[in-house]
Amino acid sequence: MITKAEVISLVTKKLPNSKVFVENIKGNDHLQVTVIASEFDGLSLVKQHQLVYSALRKELATEAIHALALKTETPN
Repeated sequence: MITKAEVISLVTKKLPNSKVFVENIKGNDHLQVTVIASEFDGLSLVKQHQLVYSALRKELATEAIHALALKTETPN
């Protein structure tokens, strides 16, 4: 099991200028994560998602996060 605070911490460690929002979809292992980061500027959606996945690699591999719905965007 992983907490919302842990997800936020892991992502902001990888993307220090980001804002991260986490919602439980089902249980504590099915998550909706929204990341807003200036680091995404100029990157394709795939590259943006890869950055977030790399921050959560261990948690996804161990199934602490079983399902991840991910939304990424740059700040306005």
